[in-house]
Amino acid sequence: MREDVLKKIIEKASKIWNVAEAELSEETAFASLNPKSVHYSQMTTYLEDEFDAEVPYLNFKRCKTFGEAADYVAELLDE
Repeated sequence: MREDVLKKIIEKASKIWNVAEAELSEETAFASLNPKSVHYSQMTTYLEDEFDAEVPYLNFKRCKTFGEAADYVAELLDE
């Protein structure tokens, strides 16, 4: 499940920040992409739609890397 989540995060981040998917990984830090609140909002909404689960925006925003975010969302989906 975590790998699916990570894949979706990378796919969406690629579109949001206009960066090639190949340049993104679980080590990618959100801070390196200069994210705005709207970017996190787009990401959480997308993940909610993809996985049919609530992804709390403020908790998601605390994740520093894509890997951390994937762990967080995968945990939510296991609940």
